[in-house]
Amino acid sequence: MKLSRRILGAAASLCLMALSANALSDTLDTIKQRKKVLIAVDIGAPPYGFLDSAAKQAGSDIEAARLLAKDLGVELEVVPVSGPNRVPFLLSKKADLVMASFSITDERKKVIGFSDPYGVVPIVVAGPKAATLKGFGDLAGKNVAVTRGTTSDQELSRGVKEVPGATITRYEDDATTNTAVATGQQDYLAAAPSVIPAVRKANPSRDIEIKFVMKSFPYGVGLRKDDTALKAWVDNWVKTNLKNGQLNTIYKTHFGMPLPEEFLK
Repeated sequence: MKLSRRILGAAASLCLMALSANALSDTLDTIKQRKKVLIAVDIGAPPYGFLDSAAKQAGSDIEAARLLAKDLGVELEVVPVSGPNRVPFLLSKKADLVMASFSITDERKKVIGFSDPYGVVPIVVAGPKAATLKGFGDLAGKNVAVTRGTTSDQELSRGVKEVPGATITRYEDDATTNTAVATGQQDYLAAAPSVIPAVRKANPSRDIEIKFVMKSFPYGVGLRKDDTALKAWVDNWVKTNLKNGQLNTIYKTHFGMPLPEEFLK
């Protein structure tokens, strides 16, 4: 009787191990079986993602996503997202991966996983050329626009927490945030540096410029925590395409500068 229980227990353990192994490789297997990878990209956040003059998807993350799908040997389906819904889309399995200027932060790592970084983005505060802003303290009495749920939102919230009179107006996506600043509804903006040229292009009369850097973040491919096999594949993809220069070429094309030297070693 005891022996039978031991055999049954061992069999149950093996079954659980098999199920666990299948779960770990499930998303990668699913992608290969469907012959398509679903990658979430924010196409309202140039130069990471945007629609070009022919209304075609373009940007550094779009190009990187195309390269990833090509190397994986599957079709790419871009799943449009905004800053606030990148994590929900991933967790609800509306996307297999997220490539949307997705900064690697401790807060996000509590709920999702990340690949090794394939780019870097500083987060800045911008304002009128005539304004003197050297740090968070100079935002006293000022209202700052930011896209909800982004790293810009997180760092701005921390920075102005003890600053008297500093207020934050949160918008639901980058396009709306940019429009608020371009049209003069807001004079101050917390965002990635790449946003500033877009604001100027929308309204050349706006003299918005970068005032100070809040923080710099590496960004990676977002994936679910239990997708171990997929993470291993993506990490190897990042390493390979940093080494062969393809990711650096994409970055230079859209940002006008190379990736940091430590990325390319």
